[in-house]
Parts: sequence; structure tokens; C-alpha cells
Amino acid sequence: MFSSLQMAGRSRLLPCLCLGLFGVLCWVWVSFASFPDDHLHLETLDAVDRGAFQPQSALSDMEFASVATYRGPGNADRRSNKELPILLWWSGGLFPHFPGDTERIDCATSSCLVTSNRKVQLYKRTTSIIFYGTDFRAYEAPLPRLPHQTWALFHEESPMNNYFLSHGPGIRLFNYTATFSRESDYPLTLQWLPSLEYLLESVAVSLEEKNRLRKEGLAPVLYMQSHCDVPSDRDRYVKELMKYIEVDSYGKCLNNKPLPQHLEDTATATGEEPKFMNFVARYKFHLALENGLCPDYMTEKLWRPLHQGCVPVYRGSSGVADWMPNDRSVIVIDNFPSPKALADFLKRLDENDDDYSKYLDFKNHRHITNSHLLEALETREWGVNDMSKPNYLNGFECYVCDQENARLAAERAYRKAPKKNPPPQPKMASNSHMGCPLPSPGYGDVQDLPANDGWLQIWPQDYWQSLDQAEGLESLIRHNESDPSLLWKHIQNIAVSRARGKH
Repeated sequence: MFSSLQMAGRSRLLPCLCLGLFGVLCWVWVSFASFPDDHLHLETLDAVDRGAFQPQSALSDMEFASVATYRGPGNADRRSNKELPILLWWSGGLFPHFPGDTERIDCATSSCLVTSNRKVQLYKRTTSIIFYGTDFRAYEAPLPRLPHQTWALFHEESPMNNYFLSHGPGIRLFNYTATFSRESDYPLTLQWLPSLEYLLESVAVSLEEKNRLRKEGLAPVLYMQSHCDVPSDRDRYVKELMKYIEVDSYGKCLNNKPLPQHLEDTATATGEEPKFMNFVARYKFHLALENGLCPDYMTEKLWRPLHQGCVPVYRGSSGVADWMPNDRSVIVIDNFPSPKALADFLKRLDENDDDYSKYLDFKNHRHITNSHLLEALETREWGVNDMSKPNYLNGFECYVCDQENARLAAERAYRKAPKKNPPPQPKMASNSHMGCPLPSPGYGDVQDLPANDGWLQIWPQDYWQSLDQAEGLESLIRHNESDPSLLWKHIQNIAVSRARGKH
């Protein structure tokens, strides 16, 4: 009986297995029919180890959905997949498509294939490689750099994650950029601001309630950080400020007050957990100091207090005023000559409800006077958790796709009639696409720091070592090297040349 049941089961199973195998083979064929005759096999790329930086990114909050292919109204591209240019996402852990590792994209004016499979790196049809800035390492760059390929950079995270990109020789390696800088090709400056409505939402805790809590012993100023020893050296400034005004400091950095037990798991979360948000909204002022200083680099540290109805005391983007709702919605630390002067100003606001309330006037949309901010929110083509718009990862790859198709068309036209058509001019990023400065002490002068100061031993050295690597990779590419391990030899040669005054 058992034997006959086994045989019957196997006889029913065999057609199912055959059908399943046929389905798998069809899927594999469809996935890779777009490439030349090479047999490509799916590879599982290990997630990139980002070490101790714990990079800060709006991507962690962004929702990605699998949606039907959208063809832009100006897209008349009817080519088959085998005719399309290929864009290769070099950072395998950041491929904005699901499922598989290859997909056709139909963008505003043209179409491309996008893939995370590095086996297509040397294909003639692979016209551009897209890199994720935090993961980019000079000693892992795809070499030799092929003359028919462009490089594209996506980097929305903190400048501290890769100072390579803040040096001219580093950023100039890229033809297209999407960074937090307004000067990049595809700016992500407002990546942490979901919408205008996010700013206009009513204050979470009334001023009357805040004043009552102040009388019960709540400090006027909140500081909450668990990421210490960062390039902006923010803890050094806050420590000095604490000499002149009361600050409740939660988290691991300068901690002087424990979080309630029910909030300990949310203290470092990038999401907006209601209990946590309501807890921090009780404070009048939030110390909002970015971990790295760079023009246009602004994160939730700035936008979240504005959303809650608290006043940010801010250090970060040197151009922050250009993005604020009006000219009195944020207190910029660098506008004060000393921590004591800042503390005195905060005390005056704490004691004067009318003056304090003026910093929250923007909650009434009639008091939002910054037309630049309104226009930027209105015209950006990508959305944050907005399913009516593409996310900025897909938006940038479509930007690269359209740029590459235009470049290839211009090259074909030039080859066909060089007297009538000029050759396409190569695009190249500049320092304005990142351009983050050398880290400096959060308070005081660098020459006054002791030689064994922990910050001094890390971040200025990291900045200059990143320049060495940028110059080294630039040298490798210039010499058409194919072995990235030769980077250190080129860096040494440059150092010797510099010592001899020839570099």
C-alpha cells in the first residue's frame, strides 16, 4: 500500500516539476534576453558593510513600490530591449527595482535597461555606471575606465561618509550627480522635507503647556545624540553651551538625563514614532547640529523640530536661510560670536512669549514668505512617500538614461555628418556638486587642541587621506590602469612628486 502511494505521488509530482522547471527557464530567458548571447547568472551580492559610520539617510524612511512601467509623454522609444543602452548600478545593495537584477525603464524621453549584474561592465552597450557615494572606494573602482562609459554619482548621505567626493580630483571623475547640493545635476536638497503640509502642521505642544513644563523643571533646550565624535565636532560646542544655559541631553553623547524606559528603543530611530515625537516636542528649543558641515546638507534634525513646532538651534548648511519658511524660523548658531551670546539670546526668548511665538508664525501659510522654498517643493519631480511621483532613486536613473540617449544620438549624428553636427561636449561634475570643507573644531581653534585630542586624530586626517585617494584614482585612470590595487603605488608616486615640488 505505502509503495503504491509513493508511486502515485511521484507520478502526480513529475508533471508539476516539469511545469515548474519550464516556468523557471522561461523567467531566466526573459530576464536576460536583453543582453548579448553571453550566459549571465544571477549573483547574490553581499550587503555592503558600512562600518561604524551608521550612515544617515532618508532612504530608510522612503517607501518603494513595484509599479507598472510608466512611459513619459515625450518618450517615443520603440526599440527592443536588445537595442537599448544599459545602465549598471555598481552598488549592488542599492538597486531600486524588484524583483530580479535587470529591468527596462521607460523615462521622460527615452528608454534604457538597468541592472545590478556586474558581468555587463565591459559590454559596449553598458554606457553608464551609477555609484552610491557612501559605498564608493577608490581601491574598488571598475578599471580600466572605458572611454565609451560615463560615471554617475548618487550621494544623499552625510559628507562624513566619504570625503573623497569633497575634493576636486574625486568629484570630477563623475559626469552626472545627484547630491544634496543645489548645484548638482539632480538636486536632493529637500530630501528630508516631505511636503509643505509637513511644515504647516499644528504645533504638537502648545506654548502654554511648554511654559507649564518649564516651571516644573524641564530645561528650555533639548539635545539628543547617540552618534558622538563626528566631523562637525558638535559635542564640543554643546558642552561649552551647557555652561551658560540648562540643556536636557539624552542619548549617548553628553548624557545628563535618562530617557523614559518606554522610549529607549526609539531614541536613535529615523522614523517618527508618535510617543517619541510627543516627548521631544515638549521642549522650546532643539539643538540641531548636523554630523557634517556642507552647503545644502540638511537632515531631519532641522525639519523635524519645524514640523513639531519647536525652534531649531542649527548648525550645518551654510545656506540654510535660503530654504527656511521665512527669515525668523530657525536660530543659526554661527550668527552668534560665542556659546554664551547664544545662551543669552535663548534665555531672552524663553522669557518672552511674544518674541518666541514669532519663530512659529510660519505655521500660518500666509507667513511663509520664501518663494524659493515654495517653488522648489512645487517643481521637484520626485516625491517622499508620495506614490503619485517617482522616488528620487528612480528619478535619477531616468535622468541618466535620458542624458545618455541624448549623448549617443549626438555622437551618431556627428559621425554621420561631422561638418553639420558638433561633437557632444562631455559633462563633468565640479566642486560645487559637493565641495564640503575641511572639518574644523566645534568650538575654539584647531591649534589650541592637544595633540592627543580624539577628534583631531581622526577627521582632519580622514579628509586629507581622502584627497590622496582621489588623486591616486585619477592617476590610475589617466594611465589607463586595469588593476585598482596599484592605487597605493600611485599615491606614493604622487607624494614623492609633491615632496620634490613637481606636483
